[in-house]
Formats: sequence, C-alpha cells, structure tokens
Amino acid sequence: MTEIFKSGFVAIVGRPNVGKSTFMNRVIGEKIAIMSDKPQTTRNKIQGVFTDKEAQIIFIDTPGIHKPKHKLGDYMVHVAENSLNEVDAVMFMVNAEEGYGRGDQFILDRLQKVSQPVFLVLNKIDRVHPDQLLPLIDQYREKLSFEEVVPISALEGNNVSHLLEVLKGLLPEGPQFYPEDQLTDHPERFIVSEFIREKVLHLTREEIPHSIAVVIENIEQRENSNAVLIQAAIIVERQSQKGIIIGKQGSMLKEIGKRARKDIEALLGSNVYLELWVKVQKDWRNRQVQLSDFGYREEDY
Repeated sequence: MTEIFKSGFVAIVGRPNVGKSTFMNRVIGEKIAIMSDKPQTTRNKIQGVFTDKEAQIIFIDTPGIHKPKHKLGDYMVHVAENSLNEVDAVMFMVNAEEGYGRGDQFILDRLQKVSQPVFLVLNKIDRVHPDQLLPLIDQYREKLSFEEVVPISALEGNNVSHLLEVLKGLLPEGPQFYPEDQLTDHPERFIVSEFIREKVLHLTREEIPHSIAVVIENIEQRENSNAVLIQAAIIVERQSQKGIIIGKQGSMLKEIGKRARKDIEALLGSNVYLELWVKVQKDWRNRQVQLSDFGYREEDY
C-alpha cells in the first residue's frame, strides 16, 4: 500500500517582530530569513520549504501587517494580505510576552475574511509564566474562531514539532512541489542582499534601518580560485545617512561587510570577497521606479 504524501502552503502573519523569521529559520534548519529586533524587518514574501517523509509544507513568511506610512509600506502590506488567499492554512503568530495590541486587531479584521483555517500561534512562551497563557488565549478567542491554538517558542524550539504535526494533519494529499533538499524559492542573490541588510539593521539605530535597500550589482566566480566576488550597493535616502553607514574612516562599512561575509560564506560554501559602497537615492521608499529597481514591484501585489 502506497503511503499518502501531503503538501501545501501555509502563510505566517502577525505584527512586526513577533518572531516569524525566527520560526521559519528554526523549521527550515538553515538561515534564509533575516532577524532583527527592529519592526518591519521582512519586506518580501520569503518562502521556506519544509520536507520530510510524510509531507512538504511551503511556509510563506510575510512582511508584518501594519498601517503603512509610504509606498514601501503599502507594498509590504499588500504582499502580506494577498498571501492569505493563496494558501491552505494561515498561522496568526502573536508575541505572548507583549500580549494583545491594537496592531493585532488590524490583522484580525483581515483574517475575518479568510476562508482557510486560521491557527493562533503564541510565540515566545519561554518568556512568560504558563499561568499567563490561558487568559491571553481566551482574549484572542473572543476576537476570532481559530482552528486550534498552539503555544511555541521559535527561539528555543518548544512545541514546534507539534505545530508541524498539526499543520500536516490538515494539508491535502498532493505532490512534492520542490526537491527535498531545496529550502527556499528565493535565488541566492536575494538572500545575499538580505544578509547585508540584516547587518545594517543590527548596527544602526532610529530611522537608518528603514531607509536602506541593498542591491547586488555583481556576483562572479574569481578565476583560478574557489572564491566568489560580490559587489553590492547600500542605498540610503540622505547624504547624512551615507556618512553614518560609512562611519569614521570607513569603520561602519567594514563592520557590516565583515559580519555579512560570514553568513554569505556559510550560504555559498566558499570564500567570499565582499565589496560594499553606499549610494544616495532621495526618498526612494516613495518612488515606484526605485522600488521596482530594488525588487519591490507592483506586479507582486
């Protein structure tokens, strides 16, 4: 008797900074989504592919749904909302430590219109006392009828395997969409640019993290060597931001490059020569031409 194989798509939605990317990286077993303590880190749909002998789950880590303040924000919210119509199930992830907030209601209003099963996933349970969970669950259940509630810690791995089993249980019988060793549908060029952007997020403060984009201008194998040359531009909106990214005598840019190179070398499995420079494109987050050039295209939503 042939074993039934299941496959399907699961969208992960939630307020910015609830741990969606941490969950994705935990499940996939490799870093494909960038992580930061700053909100609105994810800007594109990141598809991560989990495969075992029983099923293949394609997780879509969406940008955090929030009230947009510029064209880039519009793009991020449209991408997140559209993903809800293309999946077999939706994980609504919330931060158990922060509890219910106004941003949650903004998302819940949109989930009311979703016909697919919606799971409430309480993340970061390692940071709260178990007695705090039941009142929090009741509070969310008053807002929406969830298929199931699953408390997890994406960082520590608590209950993540149980969540996977629950999701596998509702997936339809279907084909394996991706080879079992494929972890994401994004090209290496995209992930490399995200790794560089992540280091800027870690090292800068205030408006800088949200004002940057990273464009990979060239990737090539170096002759007579197993090393890869990568040339990338960090885009900022103002001249003053350029000075901050470069730093005193180039110190900030060197540190960004040093940290990014480690992740990129792990991804590519080879030595990397990383050349970075900084360009100013005024108000790029509100200009559709620049948004398209930097990979945020209208046709994506």
